[in-house]
Amino acid sequence: MDLSPTTEQQQIIDALRVLLERNAGQARVQEMVRAQAYDHELDAVLDEAGFLDMAAAGLGPVEAGLATIEVGKAVGTVAYAAGALVAPRLLGANPKVPVAITRMPADFPVRLAQHAKLVLIDDGDEARLLEVADGDVVAQPNGGVGWPMGKLTQEALGKARGLGPGTGETLRRWWRLALAFETIGVMQGALDLTLLYLKTRRQFGRAIGEFQTLQHRISELVITLEGARWVALEAAFRDAAPINAATAAGRAAGLANLVARECHQMHGAIGLTREYPLHLWTTRLGPLAVEMGGAAAHRREAARLRFSAEEIERREAYWL
Repeated sequence: MDLSPTTEQQQIIDALRVLLERNAGQARVQEMVRAQAYDHELDAVLDEAGFLDMAAAGLGPVEAGLATIEVGKAVGTVAYAAGALVAPRLLGANPKVPVAITRMPADFPVRLAQHAKLVLIDDGDEARLLEVADGDVVAQPNGGVGWPMGKLTQEALGKARGLGPGTGETLRRWWRLALAFETIGVMQGALDLTLLYLKTRRQFGRAIGEFQTLQHRISELVITLEGARWVALEAAFRDAAPINAATAAGRAAGLANLVARECHQMHGAIGLTREYPLHLWTTRLGPLAVEMGGAAAHRREAARLRFSAEEIERREAYWL
């Protein structure tokens, strides 16, 4: 299987990068974080350029996944992954409004819910859809994580309508795939900044990236992140088949803490300051790494789909 970008896919990536360079990036996201705002202007630009409804252009989940990576790299404060990868599989089309995703009992702050117009809710066998009205979502402090946060009221949850039997499983597998691509994009952005730092920061008369210890560490990150990207692309190619989506999400979430830690350590003290932009990416990795239960939950789901209950019990007993 060759999932290298085709000429058309590379053109899409290149066009999106140009658009994001003009309309997203470090200064923009810092403004959004301070205001706990949603970047409606970036959403409008993406919509005008046709990136919000790629299915209408005959493009599939692989292209939407590649676009999600680019938005993550540019730290765009938009619900791109939920709108481009998840909502169309449940609603039939991209709603072109901010979409948030949560699961019952939904009694916790939800990423992007503060400005969402639609909320998809995992309620077991059935997914539910909330069309947000005034008073349905209470704004929550975002703790500087980069996204506006909101908590759904119990009255709002009661208004959410069911989307039919089996839609819960559909929501979960596409949500996992979206999480994988989003996490990979954010990790790639942090890694790109770290690579630039290693090339430009000089010590003992040469760039610190010339030191073998740092070369080994950055090489390991590049290789492991590339592996996660290929796993996610295969899952997208297979239309988020449950085992592939769970594997992709588990792989990406399992790398998030490692990438954040290593990028900060290779930056030294400057990487721990608010004046330096590394935190714009790494603070997003924490929430992404624990969404849907985190890497352990994704891996358990992949194991459940791959092995029988008896095999899982034997393997758990072996490792204990």
